[in-house]
Amino acid sequence: MLKLLKFKNEPFVDFTKTGNRRKMEKAIAKVEHELGREYHLVIGGEKITTPEKFYSYNPAKPSQMVGVLQKADASLAKRAIETAHEKFLEWQYVPAEKRAAYLLKASKILRAKKFEYAAWQVFEVGKNWAEADADVAEAIDYLEYYSREMLRYAKGAPITKIPSEKSEMTYIPLGVGVVVPPWNFPLAIMLGMSTASIVAGNTVVLKPSSDSPVIGAKFVELMAEAGLPDGVLNFVSGSGAEVGDTLVAHPKTRFVAFTGSKEVGTHINKFAAEVQPGQIWVKRVVVEMGGKDAIVVDSEANVNLAVEGVVASAFGFQGQKCSACSRAIVDEKVYDKFVAKLKAAVEKIKIKPPKENGRMGPVINAGAEKKILEYAEIGKKEGRLLTGGTKASDEGYYVKPTVVVDLAAHSRVAQEEIFGPVLAVIKARNFDHALEIANSTEYGLTGSIYSKNRKKLEKGKKLFNVGNLYLNRKCTGALVGVHPFGGFNMSGTDSKAGGPDYLLLFMQAKVVSEKK
Repeated sequence: MLKLLKFKNEPFVDFTKTGNRRKMEKAIAKVEHELGREYHLVIGGEKITTPEKFYSYNPAKPSQMVGVLQKADASLAKRAIETAHEKFLEWQYVPAEKRAAYLLKASKILRAKKFEYAAWQVFEVGKNWAEADADVAEAIDYLEYYSREMLRYAKGAPITKIPSEKSEMTYIPLGVGVVVPPWNFPLAIMLGMSTASIVAGNTVVLKPSSDSPVIGAKFVELMAEAGLPDGVLNFVSGSGAEVGDTLVAHPKTRFVAFTGSKEVGTHINKFAAEVQPGQIWVKRVVVEMGGKDAIVVDSEANVNLAVEGVVASAFGFQGQKCSACSRAIVDEKVYDKFVAKLKAAVEKIKIKPPKENGRMGPVINAGAEKKILEYAEIGKKEGRLLTGGTKASDEGYYVKPTVVVDLAAHSRVAQEEIFGPVLAVIKARNFDHALEIANSTEYGLTGSIYSKNRKKLEKGKKLFNVGNLYLNRKCTGALVGVHPFGGFNMSGTDSKAGGPDYLLLFMQAKVVSEKK
């Protein structure tokens, strides 16, 4: 029987220590030597190549290939679902303790290779060392947390007893799950959605993001090293339009777990709702989508702390987080002071290649760079460009941290998700008006309030309509178990990843009653 200590978050690496810096430099050198390798599809443990390939490139140095991937077609996608379904018939009956043990083994391996897995993120998605390390730490947390959660759920649920019957309620898995992760947390979110499904007794077909497929392949290697049986986790890389839609539509697909844009998430939700010939269930869809997250700076806030929190939230990982602060809503009494301090702080941000561990690196690809620069131009017309708004380097997809001030609450830059280093600053008449502006978008993921007034904080707790609200701290950096994560409205189905309800999304309850 598994005996586990109480869950504890994986500590972050302190890169101010010489030993840790050397370990990271060694890992970067090792990974750089392995760049350009070819990775296979994996279906039922079989490694498969395809005639067509696609390629992953380093966004900091687009001429540098990170890996060669297989471009699956619809027939291979169907084969993956059928294979996963056959494996599910066996895997669903594997005891919860044994399923949890695979996750715990993977956690041990990942912890030992922490620097290496972080280094892959430096090259494939352009994370600096701290951001990459935090992603790996979160992945370890998911493995440890969901293992413990499954053991809790395996005990069943308490129900009311009556003298004439013996009843029990247990949780059973759903079936085959399609997991479609994002590129911005390329290991943590992918691993979290996949292993939650697996530990709950389901089998998975994983379609990685085309911007981070090598890290997806590395995750599959990790689970194989942990001994996970063939067919439980299947890896199918390829286009969303062909492979993704085929996986979602298949009648043997029981659920879909997706994290990404509103456009793709709503498409999946609609597509999965259509019952296919031979389908005998309503598919469950778990979607986490975008955000237009706001930090409210009250007239009674510590402005210095507020500026620090806004800058960290807006420009960490180049603003490419669904939780990133993309709106600062500031009381007019402190607006000018805040804007002046904000400009000074943002212009101190150093942009460097992730390999050199700068505070800011590149955005993910050429399309993202183009979109972000277009929004900067829109911002110049809608408000006043305070700083940034241009490319920062000829090589790589670097955009200067951009701040647009004096924006109207319903301007495009203040309403549309940009997913890059662009911050909209909006003036509010007072605290109530600031909350009104904060709630004025179609999203509801994260938010933050800076104020020293307890009554205002309590009011904000009730009225600020987001899934994750923070007080007097930044609105990014959710910890597994501490800040169960998920949002409202067009931010998704509020799955609360890393929380005590999450595994329920991948199980169903069964009640058995026997007359005495």
